[in-house]
Amino acid sequence: MGIKAALPKYEIYLYNTVLCLAMLWATSWIVEVSSSNANRKTFRSSVKPGWYYFGRKMDTADFEWVMWFSKFREHILFALSGHVLFAKICSMLAPQYRSLVYMVYGVLAVWTSMGWTYVTLILSHCILLYSISLVKIRWLCFVTGFCTLATFKCEPFVSWQAGFVEGDFELRHVLFYGGCGFTIMRCMSFALENCERKDGNFNILELLKYNFYLPFFYFGPIMTFDKFYVQANKSDLTRKEREMWNINVQGLVHLSVVLVVDVLLHFMYIITLPTDMKLLKHLSDWALVGLAYLNLLYDWVKAAVMFGVINMVSRLDHLDPPKPPKCITLLYVFSETHFDRGINDWLCKYVYNYLGGKHDNVLEELVATLCTFAVTTLWLGPCKVVLIWAFFNCFGLNFELWAAKLFCMEPFASFEMAMSEAMSRRIRAIFNTFNFWSIVLFNILALNSLDFAKLVAKRLLLKGFPITTIIVMFVTYCLIQVIKERERRQALIDNPDPLPPAPPPTTTTTTTTATTTSSSSPPSPAAAPAQPIVDPSKQKAE
Repeated sequence: MGIKAALPKYEIYLYNTVLCLAMLWATSWIVEVSSSNANRKTFRSSVKPGWYYFGRKMDTADFEWVMWFSKFREHILFALSGHVLFAKICSMLAPQYRSLVYMVYGVLAVWTSMGWTYVTLILSHCILLYSISLVKIRWLCFVTGFCTLATFKCEPFVSWQAGFVEGDFELRHVLFYGGCGFTIMRCMSFALENCERKDGNFNILELLKYNFYLPFFYFGPIMTFDKFYVQANKSDLTRKEREMWNINVQGLVHLSVVLVVDVLLHFMYIITLPTDMKLLKHLSDWALVGLAYLNLLYDWVKAAVMFGVINMVSRLDHLDPPKPPKCITLLYVFSETHFDRGINDWLCKYVYNYLGGKHDNVLEELVATLCTFAVTTLWLGPCKVVLIWAFFNCFGLNFELWAAKLFCMEPFASFEMAMSEAMSRRIRAIFNTFNFWSIVLFNILALNSLDFAKLVAKRLLLKGFPITTIIVMFVTYCLIQVIKERERRQALIDNPDPLPPAPPPTTTTTTTTATTTSSSSPPSPAAAPAQPIVDPSKQKAE
């Protein structure tokens, strides 16, 4: 089945209607539960007074959201605004030194916020991995990088290195792990790219410019060194048409999203509710299923906004940063599931694609996914929940390849060839429905807790069977079809169908005698009239 397979319009309208009604129904349950339990004793630490205009309490359980857009937004805005100001001045006066100015400002900002001993710790890791990169042995760079990353995940190395942080800044714990973790990944990218360079080595100054670029330093995303090196050192700083307009629109969109999410957190306590298992056991099936889905959707929105703000600053610096993650609502295959596109690009470039090749061999794909999720587990920090999450996602990624290989064999291939494209799309959407909920259940493990994931799975598949299961799966099927319709329209825009060729003119080769005879004789009434030439674009439209 091609991605451009179409369904009747009335069918698409039906899917959209069912999906909207189901979302409104589930949301109403969550709003009701949040309002009736706002003064619950277990909510006191996370549900606090919100905006004065609403007169309602607000869910403040997510530390990252509060840190970015409430408690420490002044500090973050001040640091990023200073970077934008100095970068703009440098790009006007001495554009050839702009990457050096980025590095100097980044070092000063890190020194001011975390102390000179922390800067010394970061520099020591950079020097270590730079020295290893000079040997140009790929596996040695991996071993050194992963061992260095492991020192931030296990004792007593964590406590010893944390002692390098000075001051009582409240964010120092978050900034310490963020800066150190991303530094190791960036240094590994530099080392691996240096191994691929055939003539000479990169200068250590290039590594410091790459690592101390402030917008990416603490929170990412990771841009691989090869891309950063080319973009940060390009001499042509002219912008594309309407690029500044798009950046301004992007900033307004992010501001609007922050306001909308803050408003919704006054009415739906989607972060606090999953922490109270006693309350969850009394919720309806619709409220529980909707809560699981909205948790994933909220985490995507948070990642998209945080990375979007950083990306907006880097675009002002004439960089092309990694795009925000793909919306969880548009995901129904494991191969596109990620919440940090920078880490995903890093893993794909250096591990997954390097080991998996063309991803059509089952054994190579298994080895590539196992290594990829092993690195991801080390990056997130090995623990029970992360190991379970990694196992199920690794299994899901491989199961997709196994299923694709199976259905390409006989008799399945003949069955699909015999049916229409629309019917093939419907059958594939049924399988994608189960895939979608596998992605949801596997990922709420990492975002919430194992108990919450088990409760949702039990209610959806066992206790709620068959009524809840069938209804939820049908609504999800409608969602999959809406996603596929969006993909179909985008495919028609990106790769439109070619116009049919114009019909060739009919020519008859005759002898001179026949021509003379036909010219002297009157036209035959039985002769067929000449066919009008059809405009190809009109024919295509018809």
